[in-house]
Amino acid sequence: MAAHGGGSGFRWSPWNLLLLVPLLMLVTPWFNSTDPVVFGMPFFYWSQFLWVPVGVVCVLVVYLRTKGDGEYAPDVDERVDDLDEGARR
Repeated sequence: MAAHGGGSGFRWSPWNLLLLVPLLMLVTPWFNSTDPVVFGMPFFYWSQFLWVPVGVVCVLVVYLRTKGDGEYAPDVDERVDDLDEGARR
């Protein structure tokens, strides 16, 4: 059961689609080659390293664009936080 009014807690935003970009690194047939070589590393390995900052930037952009989105359920008592849920009973 969700803490805020029985909802799922999921808030949809088109920015969330940006989180699918780092999943492209899992399509190994696109990257399964040795050329071009950078600093002696085959393409497959250095491309995996390249996806790390790409993933971090995608998550950062989604976080910054959606951190203030959404509304809390109107029946939530502001004096009770998620850790005090047992105190409501």
